[in-house]
Amino acid sequence: MKSSLGKKGFTLIELMIVMTIIGILVSIAQPNFQKAIIRAKETSLRRSLFVLRDVIDQYYADHGNYPETLETLVEEHYIRAIPEDPFTRSRTSWIVIAPEGSEESGVYDVHSGSDLVALNGTPYNEW
Repeated sequence: MKSSLGKKGFTLIELMIVMTIIGILVSIAQPNFQKAIIRAKETSLRRSLFVLRDVIDQYYADHGNYPETLETLVEEHYIRAIPEDPFTRSRTSWIVIAPEGSEESGVYDVHSGSDLVALNGTPYNEW
């Protein structure tokens, strides 16, 4: 009979070294991954604000006044649905700005309802 000394496999030390290297690589990649998620949300927010502002302008061009609410844009079929704010994860957290210097009411501009600060240092609710 042959002895079992010639078994193939990894030792505990080898496995621990590999796990340590994987842990170091993951800890290096984690911050970059988190920033990539924030950048994606910022891009989504910019796009949502662009679309909302564009349809508000289209509504004003068609009707001569601003929509009373964002829901008016959906009811009049300017957009299918109010977009979700990627940072608040809500469709109702948008900050609605009324027209300045006129007696007219309605939605002149829209900002994010988030209190967070962007990667460039500006608050999202000022975008």
